[in-house]
Amino acid sequence: MTDYLVPALMTGILLYGLARGVDLYDAMVCGIRGGLSTCAQIFPAILVMLTAVTMLRASGAVDLLAHFLAPLSEPLGIPGPCLPLALLRPFSGSGALSVGSAVIAEAGPDSTAGRVAAVMLGSSETSFYTIAVYSAFLGLKNTRYALPAALCADLAAFLMSGLAVRLLMG
Repeated sequence: MTDYLVPALMTGILLYGLARGVDLYDAMVCGIRGGLSTCAQIFPAILVMLTAVTMLRASGAVDLLAHFLAPLSEPLGIPGPCLPLALLRPFSGSGALSVGSAVIAEAGPDSTAGRVAAVMLGSSETSFYTIAVYSAFLGLKNTRYALPAALCADLAAFLMSGLAVRLLMG
């Protein structure tokens, strides 16, 4: 049934537009024009963010910072191998996913580190990326309160990931 869901949805939208007398070609062209405009507005912010994340990972700065933070994070329930994930997640979802996959592959999916990594990936957001994209689209120059609030939410998600795994999965 799920194989037919998208074609059925598209057919329904087309039939609804035809029944309402909408010029479907013009509506589609206007939609694409709006999408390309949005893409042009947010592309610079995305490019800068991806470049910065790639440079941080390639330079070893993330691993070095994680090494120094490991003694502080272990008592809080965040295993050392999960620290690079916690450091990258606010910047890049794909970078964090690759680190999380490596943690799960090395430590195992049923290990504490593997479980914490999985919970971190599911409970946190790419805050810098999200703020950069929305700010670029809306033309905001000052994100005074958004960034500290988002980073506090990420920190809470990371700490609660360690606590949840410890409480619920031993």
